[in-house]
Amino acid sequence: MVKIRLSRGGAKKRPFYHIVVTDSRSARNGRSIEDIGYYNPSATGGEVRLHLNKERADHWVSVGAQISERVSHLIKEFVQRQEQGEQANGA
Repeated sequence: MVKIRLSRGGAKKRPFYHIVVTDSRSARNGRSIEDIGYYNPSATGGEVRLHLNKERADHWVSVGAQISERVSHLIKEFVQRQEQGEQANGA
């Protein structure tokens, strides 16, 4: 089964996560099929907190990939921020 989940990186006490498409049997930081974004929970200042290739995420879901609970929340957050940005630019 293919899953979309987080893969941890970064230093000790400074987490950084890649949003990856991977086989569910592989290790958390093991081999992945595709890297579709990243999440930086400790972003400050001008750093980007969340980046996601929504088209690729939609593609993988359409072919049967399961999304982890945390990534599902992050996708919803990303879509809301995109909509807010479009409303601010359109107004």
